Amino acid sequence: MRFAGKTIIVTGSGRAKGLGQAILARFADEGANCVVSDLAIGDEAEAIVADLRARGAGAIAVPCDVSDAAACTALVAAAVAEFGTLDIFVNNAGIGFMMKPLLDVIPADWEKVLSVNLSGAFYCTQAAARAMIAHGRGGRIVNIASQAAKTGFPHLPAYVSSKHGMIGLTRAAAVELGAHRITVNAVCPNHVTTGLGAEQNAYCSKLLGFTSVEAYLANMAAKNPLGRPGLATDTAAACAWLASDDAAYVTGEALNVSGGEEMH
Repeated sequence: MRFAGKTIIVTGSGRAKGLGQAILARFADEGANCVVSDLAIGDEAEAIVADLRARGAGAIAVPCDVSDAAACTALVAAAVAEFGTLDIFVNNAGIGFMMKPLLDVIPADWEKVLSVNLSGAFYCTQAAARAMIAHGRGGRIVNIASQAAKTGFPHLPAYVSSKHGMIGLTRAAAVELGAHRITVNAVCPNHVTTGLGAEQNAYCSKLLGFTSVEAYLANMAAKNPLGRPGLATDTAAACAWLASDDAAYVTGEALNVSGGEEMH
């Protein structure tokens, strides 16, 4: 129960079997109050809230369009109003389904991905940090980046650019917020088959000439040193460590969680 009495917000956490749900479940099991947030709050998000409460956690759902700075501020305010504090913020909301060749990407596609993946993380970091500074007890900000924050991938120019930018945001924020005992780190998972990941599986298996999605996934596992793709629980475990007292002296880092597939 190392997060008992603490409050966590995870953006993009209102979809079943997503990274956000797994992260919140891990923190709920360790005593945190949990705020589920997504672009809209529907049945999936309400079911996630119910599951978190069944685990013994205080939990609410708050809609937020992270590309809107005012909405990010309102999200943080709602969490503080409900639970009295904000201790951990995870920037997980992202768009990764706009897959096109570089030369086919139109300005609207580019701007949409950057507005959510990078600007959204910036707006939420600002809002979270302001609340943490006001409370005077430090805090943890964790950015869910990607293996695509370290390596280029075809047909994902906006996504790869946004995730590389997220690492820059992580480092810049860590430098400025350290004086307030707020650490800022990123987690860089390799491929995880969430709902979004399933769309990427279907697209990439065809792009790379595999006869089936199963063959594509088998190849992915075979080239990984640990012999499997990532799981949502792997990312959740990394977030829990970065938010814990054990990582109090770790900031500005981009932690690979890839089974050895990414090593820089």
